Amino acid sequence: MHDVSPVTNRGSSDVDMSAQERAKITYKARLNQEEVMTMRWAQLWRTIITSALGKTLFPYTRYIRTLNLEDLEELLQDSKFKNRISSMFFDGELAAHKIQTSGPKNTLRLDPGRTSNTLGEIITTSTPMLEELSGKIENDALLRWIPRTPRLRLLNLWYGGALVGAGPLLRQHCHHFKTLSFWAWDHPEADQKFADFLNEINPQTLESLEIFSVASIGAESFLALSCHRDSLKELKLNSINSTAMHSLHMLAGCTNLTTLLLTDATNRSVYLKMAHNEIFVEVVAWLTSCKKLRSVTFRNIRGGQDLLTPILLENGIQLTSLELRGYAMADARDFHQALAHQTSLQELQLQGDSDETGEGVATLIESLSQLVNLTDLRLQDISDYFTDEVLGRLARSLPKLEGWYTSGWGVTDAIWADMAMLKSLRRLDMAALSRFTANGILDFILRLGPGNKGLVLEIMMADVDCDLTETEQTTIRETISAQVDGRFVFQLQRGMTCWKINWPSGQLIPIPDPDVSEYEAESD
Repeated sequence: MHDVSPVTNRGSSDVDMSAQERAKITYKARLNQEEVMTMRWAQLWRTIITSALGKTLFPYTRYIRTLNLEDLEELLQDSKFKNRISSMFFDGELAAHKIQTSGPKNTLRLDPGRTSNTLGEIITTSTPMLEELSGKIENDALLRWIPRTPRLRLLNLWYGGALVGAGPLLRQHCHHFKTLSFWAWDHPEADQKFADFLNEINPQTLESLEIFSVASIGAESFLALSCHRDSLKELKLNSINSTAMHSLHMLAGCTNLTTLLLTDATNRSVYLKMAHNEIFVEVVAWLTSCKKLRSVTFRNIRGGQDLLTPILLENGIQLTSLELRGYAMADARDFHQALAHQTSLQELQLQGDSDETGEGVATLIESLSQLVNLTDLRLQDISDYFTDEVLGRLARSLPKLEGWYTSGWGVTDAIWADMAMLKSLRRLDMAALSRFTANGILDFILRLGPGNKGLVLEIMMADVDCDLTETEQTTIRETISAQVDGRFVFQLQRGMTCWKINWPSGQLIPIPDPDVSEYEAESD
C-alpha cells in the first residue's frame, strides 16, 4: 500500500492520468483532488489504528504482515494533512495520542515522529502476524514491540542506534528474523554496539544487511558478521569510509555472498592497492573465494577496477550483474579485458572518465562484444567517444539487449539499421552528441516488431543544427505509438552553452543556448 500512497514520493495523485487529462485540470481542482486522496489515506490509517483499539467491526490489524510507519509519518507531515483532515484523524479515541511540540510564536504544532511512534505502539499490540517492520522507530519503542511480533523477519530502521539492546530480544522471540537495513549510525560507539547486536541474535540467521548512508562501523562489526558467514547472502554498504575500507579483509569468513554493494559517497576512501597492498591482497583473496557471487556493485570506490578484475578472472564466479562507477578508462585496461570472461553477465553499468585514445575504446568494445547474454547495458561518460561504427558493432553483437543507455560522439542515422536488429529492445537512451534526422528515426521505428512493444526512445543531446520541428516530433510520436505503443522524447544539447558540431572535422563549437538563461545555466 505504501508504494501507491498519494502522500509519499513513491506515489502520485495523477499516476493513472494521461498528460492531456492532467492539462485540463485547473489548479484549484487539482488541490481538491489531492485533498480528497489525502483524506482517504488518512481514513485508512485511522481505521488500522482504531482496529487495534477494538473499535472496528473486523480486527484488521491481526492480519497485517507489513507495517511501514514511515508512510504514517509522511502523512502527518504532509501540508494537506491539517485543519479538517487532522481534526478528523485525531477525533475521539485518538485525541489523546496526538503529540505536539512548541512552534513559532508560542504555538503548538504536531510532532510527526513522536506521534507515529505513539500510534505504532497501539498498532503493534494487535499484530501477531507482522513479518516486516519499517520506520523511524525509537529504541525504547522497538524494545517493547519485538516481543509482540514473533513472526518478525525484516527490520528497516532509520537510525541504527535503535538496535541497542534488541539482539537478545530478537534471539528469544523472533526465530525467523533474517533481514536488516538501516539508514545511518554515525556514532563513536557504533562499531562496538553493532558488533554486540550481531553476536547477540541467533547465529547463522542473518541473510541480508544493508546500510543506506553513513555508519561508523568497521573491524568489530565485520568480524562479528562471521557469526553469520553461512547464512549471509546479501551485503550492501553505502557511504563506506576509509576505516571500513581498511577493515574489509575482516569479512574473509563471509564467502556465501551472492550480492555485494560497496559505495563511497564522498569518493575519499583509501586506495587500497596503492596505500596498503597487503590489505588489498587479503581483500582480493576474500572476494575471489565468494564463488556464489552473482551481483557486484562498486560506486566511487577508489581502485574499484583493481578489486573487480580478479573477480572477473575467477573461473568459479559467474556474475549476472555488475556495476562500476567512478573510475577512469586510462587506468582500467586490465579490467576491461577481464570483462570478456564474464559471458554470464545480463546487466552491466559502467560510469567513468573516457579516453580519447582509440586503444582504450577498442579494448572495451572488444570485451563488450563478447557479452552476448546482456539484456541491460548502461554506459555513462565512459562511452563519450563511441562513434557510429562502435555503436553499430555493439548492436550486432548483443542481440538480447532490452535496455541500452549510452553516450557517444557525432552519432548519425547510420546506427539505425543495426539498432533495428535488436528485436527485444524496449528502451534506448541516446545521451550522445547526435545528428539524427526525422526520416532516419522514422525508418528505425517502422522496422520495429512485436518484441519492441512499449519501446521508449530518448534522444537527449541532439546537435542544435539538427533540431526537429514540432511537426516532425509529433509525427515520430504518433508513429512510435502506433507501431509499438511506444514513447519518444527529444532534447537538444543544453547547458551554459549548446555545442555545434563542425562537420566533418567533429570539432565542437560553443554557441549560446537561446532557451536557457545565464542564471539557469549556472544553476544546471
